[in-house]
Amino acid sequence: MNRIIECVPNFSEGRDLQKIDEIVAPFRARQGVKLLDYSNDEDHNRLVVTVVGEPEPLREAVLEAIGVAVRLIDLNTHKGQHPRMGAVDVVPFIPIKNVTMEEAIALSKEVAGEVAKRYNLPVFLYEKSASAPYRENLAAIRKGEFEGMGEKIKQPEWHPDFGPAEKHPTAGTVAIGARMPLVAYNVNLSTPNLEIAHDIAKKIRFIGGGLRYCKAMGVELKDRGITQVSINMTDFTHTALYRAFELVRIEARRYGVSIVGSEIIGLVPMEALIDTASYYLGLENFSMQQVLEARIME
Repeated sequence: MNRIIECVPNFSEGRDLQKIDEIVAPFRARQGVKLLDYSNDEDHNRLVVTVVGEPEPLREAVLEAIGVAVRLIDLNTHKGQHPRMGAVDVVPFIPIKNVTMEEAIALSKEVAGEVAKRYNLPVFLYEKSASAPYRENLAAIRKGEFEGMGEKIKQPEWHPDFGPAEKHPTAGTVAIGARMPLVAYNVNLSTPNLEIAHDIAKKIRFIGGGLRYCKAMGVELKDRGITQVSINMTDFTHTALYRAFELVRIEARRYGVSIVGSEIIGLVPMEALIDTASYYLGLENFSMQQVLEARIME
């Protein structure tokens, strides 16, 4: 692969393993495309796929997977902790190698137009692909979720960028765009009280006066009897993972709550973990050039 783009589509199915396998199938054993990872979460009822490839074969694989999800997922019966507005909730394209952000934006718009044409699905462009500044933030687009999108999409300011101005009866709507690499990072708390998790999330996210490149929400993990601060770090080069972790710890302390663990969802750039390891180990003048794997891949 000479030109590499990453795509991390999120699908609203985290429990039915047969459906998950069918959705992931278009990414398997395909020339010019490599499936790197996929993970499903039953509490969130969500599937996150990480795939890389050359622009054209990646485009076709993504379109095929979206078609499978539209056919299989009915959001009228979907319940989960994670906000969602579509069977295919969000499809971000990330430039990785020999591809510019402008090219990733062009690909996202091409895919968006084809999704609307093939599946009669309303599409919102977001992040770097957004048609207006107020549409850049995914949370703003998704507000109201599947249940409220029927009325929202009829408002002139929320007409989709592609497709009909009414939600698909079972698959809802989808956001497609180009962005920087994102780290999905969750911190688990020693309390079943969801209000505490919500309160901590409000304080650490940027919109609430917290960290600049941090989005967060509280989530209940019923099977474990705990809660979670679910975090998206939208630019780890400016806001490190350890800062989010420590700020959650500080805010949790006021409730007498401790952190019981954390997790990475999907793949993470090596630099994001090296930065955090350097902080906790107190390494001085450490650089990526001292990482064995980084030197081997040069």
